[in-house]
Amino acid sequence: MRRAAWIVAGLALVAALAVGLSQAGGGGGGSAGGAPSSRAAAAALAGSPGPLRSLHGQAGALLSGGPGAFKSRLAALRGYPIVVNKWASWCGPCRVEFAYFERVSVALGRRVAFLGVDSSDNAKSAAAFLRQHPVTYPSYSDPDLRVASVFSGIEAFPTTAFYDAQGRLQYIHQGEYLSETKLRTDIARYAG
Repeated sequence: MRRAAWIVAGLALVAALAVGLSQAGGGGGGSAGGAPSSRAAAAALAGSPGPLRSLHGQAGALLSGGPGAFKSRLAALRGYPIVVNKWASWCGPCRVEFAYFERVSVALGRRVAFLGVDSSDNAKSAAAFLRQHPVTYPSYSDPDLRVASVFSGIEAFPTTAFYDAQGRLQYIHQGEYLSETKLRTDIARYAG
């Protein structure tokens, strides 16, 4: 009985993710830059553990709550490595590397938690950007860099922070990732 409930919940999540990503502009044939289609993303993430499934259920959302909500989410994800990407819709380098996060979050999203932090941006522009570039995880709205200060990420755009499974900050990468390979290497080294 319990197993059947988990299967039904998993199928509902897959369906919700597929619908959400397709409505956000990621449906069918994938987005520009080779991002996975919503169907492929949902299939790849099916069966994710509960805390990661919760992230996928908020795919592309802009969350409020400031540093307190962000810290609470980090605590809730203890047991999983976490990759936090600070970005803004107006940031050219952020736009370039976002495709890497789109793909890597699908490939690794069943064992690594991904979070976004949309800093120094306006909500309307950020929401439009996320519709064009759907990701499988939420972003925290951070207009005043208070969330970014939690991981000492206020210096550069973009900034990526890596936490180990015990919730300890391991590394901060300031600036753009120039390749998906380099991002994957840092995930393996610092969050894996």
